Amino acid sequence: MPTERLNGIDLHWEQAGEGPRLLMFNGSGSTIERMRPLMNVFASQFDIVLHDQRGLGKTEIPQGPYSMADYAADAIALVDFLGWDTFNVIGISFGGMVAQEFAVTVPERVEKLALLCTSPGGAGGSSYPLHELREMPLEERGPTAIRIMDSRFTPEWLETHPADRVFVDGISQQSAEPGSEAARGEFEQLAARSSHDVWDRLSTITAPTFIAAGRYDGIAPLSNSEAMAERIPNAELHVYEGGHGFFAQDATAFPEILRFLAD
Repeated sequence: MPTERLNGIDLHWEQAGEGPRLLMFNGSGSTIERMRPLMNVFASQFDIVLHDQRGLGKTEIPQGPYSMADYAADAIALVDFLGWDTFNVIGISFGGMVAQEFAVTVPERVEKLALLCTSPGGAGGSSYPLHELREMPLEERGPTAIRIMDSRFTPEWLETHPADRVFVDGISQQSAEPGSEAARGEFEQLAARSSHDVWDRLSTITAPTFIAAGRYDGIAPLSNSEAMAERIPNAELHVYEGGHGFFAQDATAFPEILRFLAD
């Protein structure tokens, strides 16, 4: 579990598996430890690298504010350190935003790009403002978080769909303790996320791009993925039966994503 001084911060990363090279970007608040089960799935077919993004996990929490360009620059420093010239890239949610920023900054290094449940910002549409969700009263925050995860997730729906209830329970997680350094890192990430906008630069992406969206996603609405698919050359849009976590809800999602990246 190495940590290196890269782009001015101590950055923690892990590498696993064999096969085509794959750089993965995590979602909001996610760390290597939280995403390890998913990392292991990719490691079965790829040489995957995943890092704790600045402000999270075992990576340093530098003073803010952070920008989306900072997150992309951290990743560029990491692949430079690893000696990777070209590789596949996958980003989930916030990670999809960073993946877009990465791909428009160094398009020549991305062989294939997979963008899951994410948004381009600007005129292409932004994802739900999670920084505002964080500021809601607790009694309002919980129900709202469930509703935006999947627009079908009413109490009545969850009562009659036990698999979705298990899914909701599984993704529920506590934020860092208020006032802690970890909470500051999460806040800085959400602040950077709120200003994400690559819309005017998406046309510079040259890699074949797999855009995946959940039909009932209230965080990254389907319309945002449709806009990206129109804007990015050589992009294909795939819509799945689920919400923001469609890849855990629709059994057809991961095989298609893996096949796209491996072919």
